[in-house]
Amino acid sequence: MDETKMAPVDPMSKKPFLVKRAAILSAVRRFFEKKGFLEVETPLRIMAPAPELHLQCIPTGDRWLVSSPELQMKQLLASGYGPIFQISKAFRAGERGRLHNPEFTMLEWYRAEADYGALMDDAEGLIRAAALAVPGSLAIAYQDEPIDLGPTWERITVRDAFGRFAGWVPGASPDEDRFTADLVEKIEPRLGRGSPTFLLDYPASMASLARLKHDDPAVAERVELYIAGVEIANGMSELVDPVEQRQRFERDLEERRKRGLDVYPLDERFLAVLENMQPSAGCALGLDRLVMILCDAPSIDRVIAFTEEEC
Repeated sequence: MDETKMAPVDPMSKKPFLVKRAAILSAVRRFFEKKGFLEVETPLRIMAPAPELHLQCIPTGDRWLVSSPELQMKQLLASGYGPIFQISKAFRAGERGRLHNPEFTMLEWYRAEADYGALMDDAEGLIRAAALAVPGSLAIAYQDEPIDLGPTWERITVRDAFGRFAGWVPGASPDEDRFTADLVEKIEPRLGRGSPTFLLDYPASMASLARLKHDDPAVAERVELYIAGVEIANGMSELVDPVEQRQRFERDLEERRKRGLDVYPLDERFLAVLENMQPSAGCALGLDRLVMILCDAPSIDRVIAFTEEEC
């Protein structure tokens, strides 16, 4: 994570970017509405966040600000809603830099009877639709680097990416520190150069809420999208086994306890509805970062009205 201290930006210098941001958000909504998705809203304050090890939620009284609307949207999907999407504020403690603000805007969408392959197709169509709104072309440039958003987007597995760029191939449960260091320093800067890249099939130990591949349980059906070396989105084929999901949550909560991090309650409502959840897939996309790329802004500070230092 980039923790560089950011200086305040002149408010009027942001106006051209904010006008373009509004056009991009309109294009996002039109894209999903045309595909039959229902736009939903879920709470910003919740009792039980997902216990992910690398995300720190912000407490507010007896609840927590959402780091993602994921668990609540999945409850809607499991209750019989069709494909759904949401543009939501999200909050994460200690995240500030060129690509981070503690309060940011997240786009999430979920499909029943789908896997992460459908999400990749969605992401391609969505970003092309946004680019045709702003800047008006699929041939864009980000910080003087040409990016082609046309028909050929690279799809590479984690194993292949590490073998190519880091010189080793991670197994089902690689050393976390080594994996993260090489991912950040050797892999991510090379992804999405010239055209977007999907990095898929993460080690099973990093499955999060993703299901394992039926034909290769050493990896999870999880995918991240990169443009110009910047992570834009994170999606997965959803784990719908409540027993396995409970075990994963309990392991993560115990690890949080060992690390001296906040320990959240288990979301029993979410675990209960997994009993009724069909095979499905969901994706979270950082809208501030997407707007930054499409508007050729040097940081997200240019494309959000107020940063942490400005409010």
